[in-house]
Amino acid sequence: MEEPDHHRLGFACAYTPLQMIAAAGFTPYRVLPMTEAPDRTGRLLHDNLCPHVKRILDRALGGDLPPLAGVVFMNSCDAMRRLHDAWRTLPGGAPSVLIDLPVTADEPSVAFFAGELERLAGTLEAWGGEPLTPARIFRGIEEYNALSTLLTALADRVDNGTLKDGPARQQEAFNRAATAPLSETAAFVRALLAEPADGRDPDSVPLYLFGNVLPDPEAFRFFADCGARIAASDLCSGTRLFQPIPVGAGEDPYRGLARAILGQRPCARTFDPAHPVRIAEDILDAARTAGARGVICHTVKFCDPYLARLSAVRLRLQEEGIPFLLLEGDCTLRSIGQQRTRIEAFVEMLR
Repeated sequence: MEEPDHHRLGFACAYTPLQMIAAAGFTPYRVLPMTEAPDRTGRLLHDNLCPHVKRILDRALGGDLPPLAGVVFMNSCDAMRRLHDAWRTLPGGAPSVLIDLPVTADEPSVAFFAGELERLAGTLEAWGGEPLTPARIFRGIEEYNALSTLLTALADRVDNGTLKDGPARQQEAFNRAATAPLSETAAFVRALLAEPADGRDPDSVPLYLFGNVLPDPEAFRFFADCGARIAASDLCSGTRLFQPIPVGAGEDPYRGLARAILGQRPCARTFDPAHPVRIAEDILDAARTAGARGVICHTVKFCDPYLARLSAVRLRLQEEGIPFLLLEGDCTLRSIGQQRTRIEAFVEMLR
């Protein structure tokens, strides 16, 4: 049975500690940038700002959200911080908290982030959550690790091309996992895994897809219509949110969770001083592992972290002879549909 709406807790970033939210008795609810609400954000934020952030605010302004006990914002970029500032001005808006997120994973950063997670624990309890004892936090970690195992098995079927309409239905599973109780998502994924194998289209071209926000399953059906097969992907609205968290039962739960979150597969806003172009190497390795003939990056407009890193990614792929296509969108199917000619030409070039 689905939990009551007042137990939902909103969030907007893949670095959010869902394990803690669940441990406090809430259902994490990702405010996905998918809405028919009119564009009203211009009254609060500049027009040339991240569309992901703007559409989240449009949902709030347009009454397109369920009742929320609160919203957790991660200070992952300047646009997300501006979203938190604007959220606090909304009349009748859910209470919110902004958690600072380091850009590196060294020990001082882990210690600082652990302190931020402790601060979040106090906020969750104040919002009506259960006391966040170490046992409850470890149980939340175990529950999300179990979900991660199921989603990894689903990804294997999708990557192998044995699940009909695989990439789109995988994104449906990710969206459920980000908005619904764990038991409901687990049942949905198990049903997908139980389906008989369905062969892939032999004429489709395998591509590797990475970027930030692309939550609409129809976007993946659009790629298929263009002749592409997403052989593997790394998006913050997909696999990046549900990576396993290796935390030992004997360590401090906040420090262990902080180290695991900061040490997981990074996005463009994360920086490794010892390997400044690590993101390029990670993308190259993932594309090779997937057997991709080309790489597509889909990023929302005005995303400074990705725009700053993409020159290194493009250069590294070029050195290895792997074609690369950059798509920029505004979190709508309309914007990606306008790229059809470019995508079809890219796919045709790789045949």
